[in-house]
Amino acid sequence: MLDVKFIRENVEKCKTRLAMRGKSYDEEIDAVLALDQQRRDIIGKVETMKAEQNKVSKSIPKLKKAGEDVTAVLAEMKELSQGIKELDAQRTEVEEKLHDTLLTIPNVPADQVPEGADDTFNPELRRWSEPRQFDFEPKAHWDIGKDLGILDPETAAKVTGSRFHFYKGMGARLERAVINYFLNTHTENGYTEILPPFIANAASMTGTGQLPKFAEDMYHLENTDQYLIPTAEVPVTNMYRDDIIPAEALPVRYAAYSACFRGEAGAAGRDARGLIRQHQFNKVELVNFTAPEDSWNQLENLTHEAELVLQGLGLPYRVVMLCTGDVGFSSACTYDIEVWMPSYGRYVEISSCSNFLDYQARRANIRCRNEKGKPQYAHTLNGSGVAVGRTVAAILENYQNADGSVTIPEALRGFMGTDVIGK
Repeated sequence: MLDVKFIRENVEKCKTRLAMRGKSYDEEIDAVLALDQQRRDIIGKVETMKAEQNKVSKSIPKLKKAGEDVTAVLAEMKELSQGIKELDAQRTEVEEKLHDTLLTIPNVPADQVPEGADDTFNPELRRWSEPRQFDFEPKAHWDIGKDLGILDPETAAKVTGSRFHFYKGMGARLERAVINYFLNTHTENGYTEILPPFIANAASMTGTGQLPKFAEDMYHLENTDQYLIPTAEVPVTNMYRDDIIPAEALPVRYAAYSACFRGEAGAAGRDARGLIRQHQFNKVELVNFTAPEDSWNQLENLTHEAELVLQGLGLPYRVVMLCTGDVGFSSACTYDIEVWMPSYGRYVEISSCSNFLDYQARRANIRCRNEKGKPQYAHTLNGSGVAVGRTVAAILENYQNADGSVTIPEALRGFMGTDVIGK
């Protein structure tokens, strides 16, 4: 969540930059300021009353020693004590309202994030490699998968529902090979591998920003406060909830495989076929915890790590910066990596790499120590390193052959035990 002091000192900036997300948050900002003023007023009153309480308390022994009646003084003390108790209760109520209001306000887009209404305003930063020129009409990955007998959405629809897949034979092996290749690459580059739980509680979902805003996108486990995770970002980031990370441990860098579960509310009709938009999919997530002064440098490093695995697979891609109208709720700045998909005739998102600054850390109370040992909120970052199903889709489309077979990228052949998937 945002720092109340930051809001108080940058009211117009907060209102202006948040409005660039496509929705005004003026009402919420004004509510935060009003509640914050109430809280500070209450604190001021309590401090005054406690000072008076201390003064009166010190006078009682003197009055008793002088033989004076202290009944009225004791009554005054009781009244002060009761008043302080009532004000403390009011303060708690105000602070709860303040906290709940702050949870509804997204992160302020960083100054370098360009203004724009949607993804058509996202500036391209760079490209790697050129799309392959086919001497035949390339197929979509769902047709390739069907023809090779390695993808079976029809049976998955019978067993579970739409937007699920059975991977079969070499398709299942290809998915597993991609996961292993990603994890091996990232751990060789200094990331620590994590295999997290695929279920997280409401406090964890709130800490990373999924709740309360995106409850309808989540799979909630009935009669519990637990949810199937939408990404490994949730359990891995919350490993440090309510903890303090030693300065010498920073940056902390984790690579985590998980299955991911998303209701995709509001996405009906979008990418209905194939592996691009599924309710369940696999992903390797990169999660970083850094000192505040290092987070922008770590964002560049993290994005580079995600790019490396695509380069190793020989998949053409580009990197864009998300504009204010497209950047995620909790993110201050996001780079999207988009892989080339021949059947789409365009680049398709395969990774989002984000710097949240201290937004998630404030929600989850994740702190680190600076060089002087003083606690401060850490900065958190994460990025897909990368989405596995979309990578499989990109491999099938970019490495397809005229005879219907698919050549295996060289980086995966040791995992696959073959250099081609044929009929």
